This record gives sequence, C-alpha cells and structure tokens, in this order.
Amino acid sequence: MDKLRAMELFIATCEAGSFAAASASCNTDPSAVSKAISRLETQLQVTLIQRSTRQLSVTDAGKQYLSTARKLLQELSACEGEIKHLNDSPSGVLKINAAVCYGHLYLRPILAAFCARYPDIKLDLQLNDLHTDVIDNGVDIAIRTGYVKDSRLVAKRLSPMDFFVCASPEYLAKNGTPVLRDNFKVHRWIGFRIKETQQLQPVYLPDEQGEYTLYDLEASHITDDGEMMVAMCEDGVGFAQLPHFLAKAGLESGKLISVYPYFRPPQIENGVFAIYPKRTYLPAKVRVFLSFLTDELEKHKESAYQTWAEQVVCVR
Repeated sequence: MDKLRAMELFIATCEAGSFAAASASCNTDPSAVSKAISRLETQLQVTLIQRSTRQLSVTDAGKQYLSTARKLLQELSACEGEIKHLNDSPSGVLKINAAVCYGHLYLRPILAAFCARYPDIKLDLQLNDLHTDVIDNGVDIAIRTGYVKDSRLVAKRLSPMDFFVCASPEYLAKNGTPVLRDNFKVHRWIGFRIKETQQLQPVYLPDEQGEYTLYDLEASHITDDGEMMVAMCEDGVGFAQLPHFLAKAGLESGKLISVYPYFRPPQIENGVFAIYPKRTYLPAKVRVFLSFLTDELEKHKESAYQTWAEQVVCVR
C-alpha cells in the first residue's frame, strides 16, 4: 500500500477515533487500516497512535504528523483540482508552429474570432518553413504540409494539398496557353525550393491521356518563399505550380488562371496536417483550437478529404 493511502487512513483514524470507523469511511476493513498505520510507524521509527483495548490515542509525534499529512493531502488535492480545471477549461499559453504561408493566409484571418471566443488562451504563434521538433520545443500544435512519422505524435489531416498550374492573364495573352506539356519548355517557369531539403519541388503535368505524372522542367526563376512565388506569377513572370492555399486568392480575384484542373498527389502523406503530442488527455486549449480551425475550414469547403479546388474552372 502506498504512503499516500496510508496517510489517508491515518488521518481518518485520528478523526474517527477507531480503526473500525476509519475503515468504514475509507471503504476498507479494520485490519487493513491497522496494518497501514503500523507500516507508517515502522518507516518513521515512532509511535503515532497508542492502542488499547478500549480506545486509541494520538501521540505527540502522531499529532505533528497528522498536521503535516493534512496539509500535504490538501495541497495535493488542490493541485490536482487546478490541473483538472486546466484540462477542462480552455486557458493558458497555446504554442502554435505553422508554415509561413499557411499561417498568413489561413490562420491569421481566424485568430481574432478565436481569441474573442477564448479570452483565457494566450497565443504564442511561430511561423517558419522548417519542420520543428514539436516535443523538444514544447509546441502544442504544428500546422505542416506533409505527414510526420513519429510514434510520439498525432497527425490529424486538415485537408489534402491540391495543386494548380497557374499563370497571370497578361502572361497568357502575351505568350499563349500551352496545349501539350512539352510546350512548357518554351515558357518561363517559377520553381520553388524547399527550405528543408534545398531541393526543387517536383512538377506534375498531365500527359496526352490527362494523367498527371512527374515532369522534368527547368525553372527559369527560383524562390523559397511561397508568397513571393505567387506574386511573381501574378506579375506575369511565368508559370508556377501552386498549392491550393497559395493559389486561392489569386484564382478568386482573377489575377491567376489555372490552365489545368487541380492535381492531388495520391500519397497518404499528402496534405496539410495538425501535429501534436500524443497523450491520454488532450488539453482543452488544444482541443478547442483544433475544433475551431476545422470548423472554419469547413466553411470554406475544406476538410480532411476535400478542398474547394474541385470546383475551380480552368481555361481548358
């Protein structure tokens, strides 16, 4: 029997005046109460309770131990209550790590409404394009493109990641619209360098049967910033293969035109994921943020299995 349980039985005995009464209040039997207190006395090498055939009396050492034990258990109970409240009530610092573009385009527009609904949550928002060790850096939620294989983490897919081959209306008017994918070799192309690997993002274009396959295309220009790539494309610098969350504003405003229907890589790791530490009890601040974010995405026709990209009309 652990010491905390023995302390509880000792306090109950002192308050009730007998082993029998203490056992009844603690849902055990008198012999278990007596043995627990005897173990405490053996560990402490003092007598806590004087036993006689008629009554029990608490020794001076027992009274001192009783006072301390009460305080300890009261503080422990209060601490447990506070921890449970933190898990039940959305509050505290919520540390979010997100890719720069996704943070600006998808998180920023919803943060004011989230903070208004949950005023006791304080945001610590970190934006960068490098994968961060969630556990070592104390991150509550990371929003990342691509699946993370780590048994310590949960990866909840927020949406697939759909791609568009885009250009500005001005570029197409001046340079024409490619008919076959080999035609792209005579057009300017904006490549995206992945900061994590320093490799160029692979390009997928449809073949004559409309099947998207990997295509070797030399980039005319290269950037490692997604918003810069969009801006260059909108400014008529060349074509770009853009993920749906980067292409959204340009397609809606008409600054960008998609020359093909969207492409969705079939790999299971494709998508935008919310990544957080695996635990038995998910903190309320994490739970409500995930719920709020998924609700907002659904308003814009995005979920774990679809995006608004399916409804985009291309020029073909």
